[in-house]
Amino acid sequence: MSYTALYRKFRPATFEDVKGQDHIVTTLKNQIKAERTSHAYLFCGTRGTGKTTIAKIFARAVNCENPVDGSPCGECAICKAIGAGASMNVIEIDAASNNGVDSIRQIVDEVTYSPAEGKYKVYIIDEVHMLSIGAFNALLKTLEEPPSYVIFILATTEVHKIPITIMSRCQRYDFKRITIDTIGDRLKELMEKEQVQVEDKAIRYIAKTADGSMRDALSLLDQCIAFHFGQELTFDKVLDVLGAVDTEVFSRLLRIVLEGDVTGVISLLEEILVQGRELTQFILDFTWYLRNLLLVKTADGIEDVIDVSSENLARLKEEAQMAENDVIMRYIRVLSELSGQLRFAVQKRILVEMTMIKLCRPGMETDTQSLVDRIRQLEDKIENGIPMGTAARETSGKKEMAENQEMRAPLPKAVPEDVKLVVGKWPAILGEAAMPMKAYLKQAYPSLAADGSLLVVVQEGMPSDYFREAQHKEEFEQLVSDFVGKEIKITIQNAEQGRDPEALFPDLSRVVSEAINMEVEELEEEPEDLY
Repeated sequence: MSYTALYRKFRPATFEDVKGQDHIVTTLKNQIKAERTSHAYLFCGTRGTGKTTIAKIFARAVNCENPVDGSPCGECAICKAIGAGASMNVIEIDAASNNGVDSIRQIVDEVTYSPAEGKYKVYIIDEVHMLSIGAFNALLKTLEEPPSYVIFILATTEVHKIPITIMSRCQRYDFKRITIDTIGDRLKELMEKEQVQVEDKAIRYIAKTADGSMRDALSLLDQCIAFHFGQELTFDKVLDVLGAVDTEVFSRLLRIVLEGDVTGVISLLEEILVQGRELTQFILDFTWYLRNLLLVKTADGIEDVIDVSSENLARLKEEAQMAENDVIMRYIRVLSELSGQLRFAVQKRILVEMTMIKLCRPGMETDTQSLVDRIRQLEDKIENGIPMGTAARETSGKKEMAENQEMRAPLPKAVPEDVKLVVGKWPAILGEAAMPMKAYLKQAYPSLAADGSLLVVVQEGMPSDYFREAQHKEEFEQLVSDFVGKEIKITIQNAEQGRDPEALFPDLSRVVSEAINMEVEELEEEPEDLY
């Protein structure tokens, strides 16, 4: 006898066997017991959550000769015939391959014939969103007023593609993703029946990887058992089969990235590839690890949500003190973008290496989060000591910057701390401004007034006219004050047309950025006499 996959072998035969969809099971059972079933149902939800399974159980239950508390008995002739797929009363249609008008017209013609046995003819249309517009229109009238002995069950993973005219004629049931605990308990129960030894940690990882799908969990477990047939299935063996990486590796990678060690990152990636790990899964798991790190850093009592061992939780709490929120969020953003690109990439390794270098070198990006990371790296280097170089060596870029600075107005020897605070948060302030203020501040920059207060240079024309109104100027001052936590006096200065405003009012944000770049370049230069 041929082998039957676990998800087919243990497909629930009664409502009581269904896990994780109690809100749907209870409603359907009550309808069957009270004989208040509807003529059309729409089952929505992600793959593997039980849509087709519950549809088949429902089809048996409404036709069962001896239903038990709303569930099919499984013993009568009709239940056995439907279970074996030999009943003319239950018609399953795959809309992905039968999505034309002709297929639906055939259904419309067939519904005029009453069932040969039992009470109802049940049409289960899977992936119904694949039907064409013409097919939906052909189904519309029959779906609204079918014969009393016909029940339609439409199942879909993409409910947003269903026409509203179809949805309004159905009772809609949304299937939830099944929790990790529910999937884990079900896998343990089935492994006891199969007499297969599996570590709890391995089952937990498989349940997590399944992402709320019971069918995916059983398929992954089946794959792991087949690879290590006759052996106890351990956590490490599951990692090997699925091409996954232990969380200890993610901890090492995070610490290397925070140090900006490009060589260390490339070496670790090489080690992962040699072990046969799959890069797409690796990036997904690392992103999830960073998500847990962000939750640990920003919320209390999060242990039950992130679902990690006490050892890993202690490590996460330690690492939470090593990185700022903006830095972690930048990592998550960059890696999420990478996950989408990897699906279509030919050279996955090169793409991953480029992204890891980008994480280590935030100077390669110009957004606010990258600037925060660059400042963090600079502060770490200053705190750990700046290596003394040989004689000062200026590149052509530095000379050009120095020449440009000579053409501008000289800076005062000391800039007030409050103004420094505003300059450091200038990109974030612009990001929080509401329209139209945000548009008028697009080309504005912070400078220093003669009395040491904050001076904001805006373009001549509509921007300057906007801030001449006292109400708008007060709103801007309030926005800046909220960011720095102090009341800030602001002077608005117009940039005269035909003249370089920086010749009179230096751009402090540009000066700070150039200073950071110069210091970072000096830090990265290694003196020749050290080798």
